[in-house]
Amino acid sequence: MAEASKPSPYPRADKPKTAFVFAGGGSFGAIQVGMLRALVAHGLKADMVVGSSVGAMNGAYYAGAPTDDGIEQLAAIWRGLRRRDVFPITTRGLFGFIRRRDFLLGSHGLYRLVHSHLPFRNLEDAKIKLHIVATDLLSGDAVVLSEGDAVQAIVASTAIPAAFAPVKVGRLYLADGAITSCTPVKVAVMQGATRLIVLPTGYACARASPPQGAVANALHALTLLISRQIRSELESLDAAIDFHVAPPLCPLMGSPYDFSQTAELIERAAARTGEWLADGGLERREIPHEMNPHKHS
Repeated sequence: MAEASKPSPYPRADKPKTAFVFAGGGSFGAIQVGMLRALVAHGLKADMVVGSSVGAMNGAYYAGAPTDDGIEQLAAIWRGLRRRDVFPITTRGLFGFIRRRDFLLGSHGLYRLVHSHLPFRNLEDAKIKLHIVATDLLSGDAVVLSEGDAVQAIVASTAIPAAFAPVKVGRLYLADGAITSCTPVKVAVMQGATRLIVLPTGYACARASPPQGAVANALHALTLLISRQIRSELESLDAAIDFHVAPPLCPLMGSPYDFSQTAELIERAAARTGEWLADGGLERREIPHEMNPHKHS
């Protein structure tokens, strides 16, 4: 059983310094894989990993295999993903949603996906200190999972309300971490990080109209919220906290519900992050202009 705790307001002196912070964003999580490829190739290493929503999945895998080979294995997993692997909508499920009026999808696909590929069982077994952020569905508080069942913690952090059932951990009912900590920047600081490398997923800024379908629309709206939350959290940080944000892809088409372009997103993100690094991105404490509210249509 995972240990759930609220973020401590006081950083501990024995905590590591550099944190990789992974945001949420549905299938746009493939972008983080490309960012990781460039960051790891550049020689960057994390002392801790903090992840929320799909960022919990990517962050956990990286924490378990923080190498070039590990990143390429993660890329292969993403290239093989199909929507039904994560969002297995069936006629039976739709009828069940109408009857129960609680959640649309079963979490068996997520459990199977994470269990099949994660290279460790418990959060404390990761090679890099790992913190998964979920949401207490009754209080709305952020809950940090740092020990216990890793699969359970990751599925809880990715359990989008209405789409997936909440995950019971102890006495808590946990749901998607993006509800409270879209990019758990402050959680990383509370855990002792003084230097943050933030991996956002961005949002589909080049669409001419919203994506079709209830789940697709909900995920699109969530990515907009995430982008605003990143800016808000970073702008409110103490000046003593150093941060660097890998620039999200822009322009970006598609939908965070669409898994057909993951290979392209990985390659584009790796190239864009490589350019950012070569241009001195790690020397600048700034929020990329691509994260400002905008559209191209």
